[in-house]
Amino acid sequence: MSKYDVIVLGSGPGGYVTAIRASQLGLKTAVIEKESLGGVCLNWGCIPTKALLKSAQVFDYLNHAEDYGLTVKGADKDFGKVIERSRGVANGMSKGVQFLMKKNKIDVIDGFGKLKPGKKVDVDGKEYSADHIIIATGARSRELPNLKQDGKKVIGYREAMSLDNQPKKMIVVGSGAIGVEFAHFYNAMGTEVTIVEFLPHLVPLEDEEVSKQFEKSFKKAGIKVMTNSSVEKVDTSGKTVKATVKTKKGEETLEADVVLSAVGISANIENIGLEDVGIVTDKGKIMVNDYYQTNIPGYYAIGDCVPGQALAHVASAEGIICVEKISGMNVEPMDYGNIPGCTYASPEIASVGMTEKQAKEAGYELKIGKFPFSASGKASAAGTKEGFVKVIYDAKYGEWLGCHMIGAGVTDMIAEAVLGRKLETTGHEVLKAVHPHPTMSEAVMEATAAAYDEVIHL
Repeated sequence: MSKYDVIVLGSGPGGYVTAIRASQLGLKTAVIEKESLGGVCLNWGCIPTKALLKSAQVFDYLNHAEDYGLTVKGADKDFGKVIERSRGVANGMSKGVQFLMKKNKIDVIDGFGKLKPGKKVDVDGKEYSADHIIIATGARSRELPNLKQDGKKVIGYREAMSLDNQPKKMIVVGSGAIGVEFAHFYNAMGTEVTIVEFLPHLVPLEDEEVSKQFEKSFKKAGIKVMTNSSVEKVDTSGKTVKATVKTKKGEETLEADVVLSAVGISANIENIGLEDVGIVTDKGKIMVNDYYQTNIPGYYAIGDCVPGQALAHVASAEGIICVEKISGMNVEPMDYGNIPGCTYASPEIASVGMTEKQAKEAGYELKIGKFPFSASGKASAAGTKEGFVKVIYDAKYGEWLGCHMIGAGVTDMIAEAVLGRKLETTGHEVLKAVHPHPTMSEAVMEATAAAYDEVIHL
């Protein structure tokens, strides 16, 4: 039996980052992976979807070249090559993780790992043991009872990024990040897209003003938006798929080539031996403490299989905290109130902290500022005037309670707010920090100036 200090079950952005940090700390480490290094994020999620979205952006630029004083004739797409490029990007990233495993002297064990009592893992009949076993098995596309995925007419995100042929019509069920990113991509490629959302607004977890702007942008782009609606059943017996949608006005039947189910995720915790070991779960998640220890000593869990935001950067941070605590370092628990969320559709959305509604419900007296990109010189020059930056401060002490952005490139701008909140900066300090001009990022300072009635360019 092979013996390690740390065994990590799963090699997604939670698992492989955890393994590397463990190795850096001098712990003999192994990773068990049943499929491809990098997990869903690198192979079927975060990275390949961004490659698809980049192709959509370039195609959109070509189609609107005249807006920039340019003439492009005969611009067209090759859907198969767009998909092929995305898969190539994913494969390259997965090979990069392979290199990192070798560089950090981490053993990669191929196969399906099953937890055993006594700090052991069985991988296809062979046993391995470790002082510390970290579960990082991630999640998969969630299935609704009335929306069973057959992989052909009713699909999840995996199939959505590797279809052989571009559908003429698509119904997207759910308007979280996965749903709206695919809705944007396929619409940009020329597919007729309808998005169905159960709640009153698209991207319902975002600040309401952001949701309303996003919905407006999607409708302008030609996407049919159905909110306060739900898919009750689907009929896949014919050449197309027919979806019965319940709306406030009654039932409506939609017809499409394919239905994409994007109604959330389910943790991969079945058949991995949790019951054999006695590890406690609740509502489909593994229960852990602030340092990701389960109720059984020597067993830990991180990422999408534990409560908290199901985001790649959260899983990575959790894994680092977990192994640093194991190695005896003095570490702080994660501040889940300062996790940035990003949606990479067009326009992009990025946010951190409280929404306006949440801040009011928490009893704060607020200073709120908004700066539209229509007033930004850089946005005007770039032809990306859609959207705004919204900042929320506590009126009493100037604490930065929340920041919400919608527009081009805002996913690269949100880190300023995350860092500022981490360092407990105040609105006055943000306002007096000189921002470069002309940039999209100066909108954060301008929005702050608006909150304090000092705005210049609005």
